[in-house]
Amino acid sequence: MARPRTRIGFNIAELESALSRQRSELKKLNKERADLERKLDAVERRIAEVGGNGTGRRGRGGRARNEQPLPDVIEQVLRGAGKPMGVGDIAEAALGTGYRSNSANFKSIVNQALIKDKRFGQTERGIYQLAKKS
Repeated sequence: MARPRTRIGFNIAELESALSRQRSELKKLNKERADLERKLDAVERRIAEVGGNGTGRRGRGGRARNEQPLPDVIEQVLRGAGKPMGVGDIAEAALGTGYRSNSANFKSIVNQALIKDKRFGQTERGIYQLAKKS
C-alpha cells in the first residue's frame, strides 16, 4: 500500500504564521470567556440576593444551604401527608416546603435519603411511609 503524502504545500514560515493566528484567536476567546464568567457570577449573586435558586452551576455560587437536613424535611412531609407517598411526590413536597437544592436530579437524592434513613419504611416499590415504631 502506498504511503499518503505528508507534505501539503506549506513551508515552515506559513505554518508558524497559521499557528500564531490560532494562538492569538485562542487568547481573545479565553479573555472573552473570563469576562462572560465574571458577568454571569454577578447575575448569580443578584439572583441569590433576591432569594432565587440560581441555575445550579457547579463550582460557582456554592451549595444550597437549608435550615433542616433533607431527612428531617422528608419526615415532616410524610407526617403531614399521613399516608404513604411516592418518591416523586415526596421530592415535590420537600421543595414545596422551601427546601433548596442545586441537584439536577433531586428525586434521586430524595430516594437515597429514604433508603438510608431508618425513619422511613417502604410499603411497596417506590412508595414510602414513616417506619413503624417497635
